[in-house]
Amino acid sequence: MMNILFAVAVLGVLGAIFGLVLAVASKIFEVKKDPREEAILGLLAGANCGGCGYPGCGGCAAAILAGEAPVTACAPAGAENAAAIAKIMGMEAPTGERQVAFVRCTGGVNAKKRFDYVGVKDCISATKGAGGPLECAFGCLGFGSCVAACQFGAMSIGPGGTAVVDPDKCTACMACAAACPRHLITSVPVSKKVHVGCANQDKGKAAMSVCSTSCIGCGLCQKECKKDAIHVENGVAVIDYDKCVGCKLCTKVCPRDAILPVATAEEKEKYKAIKKAQAEKAKAAAEAKAAEPAGK
Repeated sequence: MMNILFAVAVLGVLGAIFGLVLAVASKIFEVKKDPREEAILGLLAGANCGGCGYPGCGGCAAAILAGEAPVTACAPAGAENAAAIAKIMGMEAPTGERQVAFVRCTGGVNAKKRFDYVGVKDCISATKGAGGPLECAFGCLGFGSCVAACQFGAMSIGPGGTAVVDPDKCTACMACAAACPRHLITSVPVSKKVHVGCANQDKGKAAMSVCSTSCIGCGLCQKECKKDAIHVENGVAVIDYDKCVGCKLCTKVCPRDAILPVATAEEKEKYKAIKKAQAEKAKAAAEAKAAEPAGK
């Protein structure tokens, strides 16, 4: 009996000693956490969506504190919280227009299929089978990988068969962009309404053969734009949002309806009539000037 009591006493003493050693060690080797990190973390969205490029909101907060990420790294947190984070960091509040995601494809039912895909309803999985079921190598597959990645209910597959964004719900976390195997999703200023709904970089005839709404790089939009805000780059029209004023002239001359919002047939005919009248007026003025007596 005495041996048992002695053993218990020894174990108790050893436990107390080890506990004391661990307590002292924890104080000596304690890594003091900057209280600002917790404050920043409290201002983030808390969705752990990964859209910022860091492992969860904790990783994002640490990166902001270390100066490795901007105070706007968490797009879902919004402008107000970004301003609060800037204040914590002793910085000026960020300025700039809110961004939203945009899907550069309106193909869907307008795009030709090579085969009917039967399998997991996931875009990445669909691309494993001979590159995907679409003839267009740049088109939206429409199986919703981006929809599954969005934690804010801002993505859906529209009636046309392609992914669409609800700008009112979008936080520009860009988790959808990371999930898209075709790299079709980009961010655009929320106030801008004119967008090129195509990313096909093939030459005109090749692009035309795979989708009825593909951009063919004809350059008519570029010639028509009075603000030099749209150019054909790598075979597809691209908008410079810093210059675009939303006049929609490019939508009225696009022969493929690749620029959104798509102009109606009536709008296009009306614009053609205006252009024709302007051309006739200019021609008449030139003829009248040419008929004037020399030296007048």
